Amino acid sequence: MKNITGYLLLLLITFQSFSQVKIISWNVENLGKSKSQSTLNFIANTVNNYDVIAIQEVVAGYGGAQAVAQLVNLLNQKGTKWDYRISDPTSGNSYKRERYAFIWKTNKVKLKGDAWLEKKYNLEIDREPYFATFETNKKKFTLVNFHAITKSKQPETEIKYFKFLPAEYPDLNLVFAGDFNCPESHTVFNPLKKMGYSSMLKKEKTTLKQKCKEDNCLASEFDNIFYKPNTLKHINSGTILFFKKFESLQEARKISDHIPIWFEFSLN
Repeated sequence: MKNITGYLLLLLITFQSFSQVKIISWNVENLGKSKSQSTLNFIANTVNNYDVIAIQEVVAGYGGAQAVAQLVNLLNQKGTKWDYRISDPTSGNSYKRERYAFIWKTNKVKLKGDAWLEKKYNLEIDREPYFATFETNKKKFTLVNFHAITKSKQPETEIKYFKFLPAEYPDLNLVFAGDFNCPESHTVFNPLKKMGYSSMLKKEKTTLKQKCKEDNCLASEFDNIFYKPNTLKHINSGTILFFKKFESLQEARKISDHIPIWFEFSLN
């Protein structure tokens, strides 16, 4: 009897661990040919324990897609099989067109259909968001990967269109992740909040300063994940203070000027 109980407990723990997903979102500044092999290796080691990776700021020109492929190759050398998709360059008239990337563990989630750039608001949103629907244990969620225009260009003028996306995709369980260049307390997020969306982080800074002042190295509350608690159960979340592994912020900023944010959840 004890053996059966132990076996059932193990089955339950195994099932629960498989129904839980850990996603990580990271604006890896200028991910392209400027990133050295050791930099890519550091990034791979940082994200390796997560199941789905959403990357912003992949270089649109030569070197961006190659850097993502290199990163995936490094991840595949660590004992788990990964797959990935890279978006076409964003279509807006941005001073800096970019690509997005999704990378995922094939034993944890499956990509359903193709990933796609949102075209409906591509005139209103410079770097239109990149969508991908993933399935785990026959339950699905759709990650919306986004990098807003910079704070000086008023990102709220783009984010205001996000309130239309749930109605645009009524059958999808949308999870908005990325660099909004805007704090979650901004009123532009109120329509999403009224629809039942919650921000994963609250009053949490995610960008690096140029220099630390004593132990204060973070500048702005820009990166976040918005989800619906009635469709996703929050298990754990946080940020990775990767810069603490470097002698100086200048060294750390060769990796990125943003820290990664992560979210562990199960699907209701």
